[in-house]
Amino acid sequence: MTSWIGRAFALIPRVASTAAVMVLAVLLTGLSAQASEEWLTDYDEALAESTRSGKPVLTLFTGSDWCPHCRTLEERVFSTSEFESWSEEHVVLLMIDLPESGISPAVRSERSRICLKYGVRTFPSVLVLDSFGEKITEEKGYRGTPASTWIKRLAAKVPAPEAVADIDEPMLTSLGEAVDEARGKNRPILLVVSGSRDKTATIRSATLVNDPEFGALAEESFVVAAIPASTEDGHPTDTSLEQLLGGTLEPDAVEVIVTDDGETPVFMASGSQSPKRIVSGLRRFLIARQAARQTTPTRR
Repeated sequence: MTSWIGRAFALIPRVASTAAVMVLAVLLTGLSAQASEEWLTDYDEALAESTRSGKPVLTLFTGSDWCPHCRTLEERVFSTSEFESWSEEHVVLLMIDLPESGISPAVRSERSRICLKYGVRTFPSVLVLDSFGEKITEEKGYRGTPASTWIKRLAAKVPAPEAVADIDEPMLTSLGEAVDEARGKNRPILLVVSGSRDKTATIRSATLVNDPEFGALAEESFVVAAIPASTEDGHPTDTSLEQLLGGTLEPDAVEVIVTDDGETPVFMASGSQSPKRIVSGLRRFLIARQAARQTTPTRR
């Protein structure tokens, strides 16, 4: 009897400890869920929102169920009202969580791919990205810095939200106009084709067209037209564009196409890239094109 009672009392601290752990786990899960409600978890969605809002993307790389420093950063910085006020005005929030359990293999693979893309090996890491996914700044680890200091240090490196862009200068708006003008100037046609008049696609198109480096190259070497592939209600604006595109575009997509005749593409690039990368690709195209012409025997 005494032995049984003794064993029963011996179990009490263990049971209490287990219960406490379970309660703490539930509380932490609740806090984590509450905090994550304000964070996007889809990379492409975050970049699209950045394009729409003009705000850069603050990206947290975390391990919610195994990384103690990650939890400390969330509790001491991201859960504060000071961070909430600052982030609401200045950034889009994106959380890339790689827990030990609780996510599917497909989700784990996609999030791991993003980690590899940016060379993230330290958890937590915070990256600030522009709307094209280019890294602006980075904070590795967390050493207990107070929220106000942490926010101030990061805010000094974060650009102010950019106003939604509009195309500044008059631009050709149809494939037919571009083909006619290209014949007179003997230049290739450069088309910036957006999926529709969707806000994200419109901003991406305007960002590219208004880029000074793109503008200088276009003025020197191309006839340029900015064209939506479809109307707001989904009808094609020009069936010839479908041939150039090889199909239809998603509403928020942008494609950059070079063609000589308005029928056959000789260069294509995704408008989801930064203007710098697109300009670099166009320059390589022009160099290769010139080299090919120089090596082609002249017909007599």
